[in-house]
Amino acid sequence: MNDIILIEVTNYNMKIIKRKYLDDIIAVMGTPDIKVITGVRRSGKSQLLNMFIDYVKANDNKANIIYIDYNLDKFDNIKQYKELIKYVSEKYDSKKNNFIMIDEVQMCDDFEKAINNFHAEGKYDIYITGSNAFLLSSDLATLFTGRTYSIEIYPFSYKEFLEYYDLRNSEENFDRYVLEGGFSGSYLYKDLDKKYNYIADVYKTMIVRDIVERNKIQNIPLLDSISDFLIDNIARLTSYRSITDTLNTFKADTNDKTVGSYIKYLCESFAFYKIRRYDIQGKKYLSTQDKYYLSDHAVKYAIQGTKNMNYGNIYENIVAMELIRRGYEVYIGILYEKEIDFVAMKRNEKIYIQVSDDIGNDFENSKFKREVDSLLKIKDAYPKILIARTKHDNCQYEGVQIIDISNWLSE
Repeated sequence: MNDIILIEVTNYNMKIIKRKYLDDIIAVMGTPDIKVITGVRRSGKSQLLNMFIDYVKANDNKANIIYIDYNLDKFDNIKQYKELIKYVSEKYDSKKNNFIMIDEVQMCDDFEKAINNFHAEGKYDIYITGSNAFLLSSDLATLFTGRTYSIEIYPFSYKEFLEYYDLRNSEENFDRYVLEGGFSGSYLYKDLDKKYNYIADVYKTMIVRDIVERNKIQNIPLLDSISDFLIDNIARLTSYRSITDTLNTFKADTNDKTVGSYIKYLCESFAFYKIRRYDIQGKKYLSTQDKYYLSDHAVKYAIQGTKNMNYGNIYENIVAMELIRRGYEVYIGILYEKEIDFVAMKRNEKIYIQVSDDIGNDFENSKFKREVDSLLKIKDAYPKILIARTKHDNCQYEGVQIIDISNWLSE
């Protein structure tokens, strides 16, 4: 499926970008599952659904596509689930392969009743997208009586960023990605401040619509404070108690339970991803302290500015999201009270990863020794990688692979 493409629009011209998600959705085409496209706002869910429609039209001459985009006014008259059932039933063609494609499905009241009805009839191949607040992965089994298959969409990776702009991997282009991030909608703007305005608007909309409205949040300033704290502390170990104590010094008058609930909402909206700690020696998961990473690192600049930038933490955020994008389960490793930034696992595969900004010019300096020491203490045979801004070709040190971050991201 390497010839499959997704389309973005820039300056009203069509820009063609290859992404992996279309292959993912084609792979489950025709199965009885309810296909649910999820992901952070403005990551390309609607574009994916539209591109899949084009694919079906081009490859199935018996397709009957029943498409509803609740962003369009012409569908305002079917925003009750019984009206939706009636509309789809009238469009059904028994002589064809019937597809239901619904964008922003949550805008139909009691949408889950309609979707469950369609699934029970067994006559449709069903695909839906919607607000993260209403299609939480934790809620899908409750919402839908049939089996669901989720396809999670992420902002552009560095590799996709290069492809979008027709660039090659270089120090300059990597620096540009670090600043601009992966929200492709911001690429329409030439000025960096305007890009950040766009990203900030996306983030604020996410807070209001996906969190405040769904969960009926009353204390919005507290939610904003917790969000700001997490943004300011990406890639740092934190706990509900430490956040509560910090906020209460500013007279927030909150508690661990409320902080925990608000963080849960932020993660459910895909604003942040929570990474737990893993005891490598004891092979068990640890509680109390976790790390939180932004779905796209440029949100930090858009909300808090670019002063006092901690590139080490930003690089760690980029690597964390890339590992998740590549399908790994990701944990923070702990071994003999030393921390390994990431333990990435996928079936029988396991990788230990340290991430650093600058490791110096040779293998004898103290910073390099400190970064690689934790990896060298791991005695099993799984790969060990130090990802850093080396600006050099890949090499090895006592079995540890040393890889420049831009090279690793563009592999």
